[in-house]
Amino acid sequence: MDSTFYKSLSTRRSLKYNYFFSSPAAGKPVLLFAHGFPCTSYDWRYQVTFFKEKGYGLIVPDMLGYGGTDKPTDAVDYKLGLIAQDLVDILDAEKIDKAIAVGHDWGSLVVSRLTNYFPDRFIAFAFLAGGYSSPSTLKFAESYAKVTEIVGRELMGYWYFFAEDGAPELIEKNIDSFYSLVLADDPKVWISDLTPRGACKAWVEGNKKTKLASYLPENEIERQKTEILKGGLTGPLNYYRTKVFDLDLEDVQAIPQENLVIHKPVFLATALQDYVALAPMQKAAMVQRAKGPLTIKDFDTSHWIMWQEKEKLNQELLVWIQGLVL
Repeated sequence: MDSTFYKSLSTRRSLKYNYFFSSPAAGKPVLLFAHGFPCTSYDWRYQVTFFKEKGYGLIVPDMLGYGGTDKPTDAVDYKLGLIAQDLVDILDAEKIDKAIAVGHDWGSLVVSRLTNYFPDRFIAFAFLAGGYSSPSTLKFAESYAKVTEIVGRELMGYWYFFAEDGAPELIEKNIDSFYSLVLADDPKVWISDLTPRGACKAWVEGNKKTKLASYLPENEIERQKTEILKGGLTGPLNYYRTKVFDLDLEDVQAIPQENLVIHKPVFLATALQDYVALAPMQKAAMVQRAKGPLTIKDFDTSHWIMWQEKEKLNQELLVWIQGLVL
């Protein structure tokens, strides 16, 4: 991604955001891409190239805690409603009235809050791997137990490790081990070594390694690791601390009842080999909450759809966007 297209903005809460910006051609909408963990705006390189060539406007931030964006150490700063406001501040700065939001992983959770707090600022919403996340008034421990009972196994055991004191330093120390788990070539490794409580910590402490994803060039993986180590893991892991320690429960209670469902068009890309964001659960939640036009496409990939099936994803997103009433 061309560094000359990056800009910097101080949001209303005085946090600096670093973001890629490309103006739209006449008649084309702006696409806002929100990445997840443990990534940067570089996540979207294949989508940026594809949509920029077709004249679409692009806003692609390093999310809070990542890349060239500020990295506050207090987990309270990572409440999703606050981050949603940060992204709207960027839209305001670029004089973009409405955009199409696209999120992956934690970016999907942020896009979920955009639907709740700022639905009128968006034409449509797209969710990759992780679907719409309803604002919950349950404490994390209660949600964890409920999901474990429904699925029959733990899905988010690694969240507890990520929220521990000392987790950032341990992951930074054994970053190659950590990335071999996050970007494992065999996605089923997540069932045994990521999702059960204690398993991810044991993996990283033991400096275990497995084959890295074959669909990503080694130099791209090394660039991701370098970028993450440069900023450290404290900021990125604060997203998990916010949830595990129930820091935003009061905030979500203020969301208007009518904004708990999505009335705008929605695109959901499910990853059939994602063993955390399970495709059937993502579909069920979306069918329940999306009250406008809903498009669901399955991808026979791991969690990382935008890399593993980049051409197919780009084409499916393009067809969906072209069918929207702007």
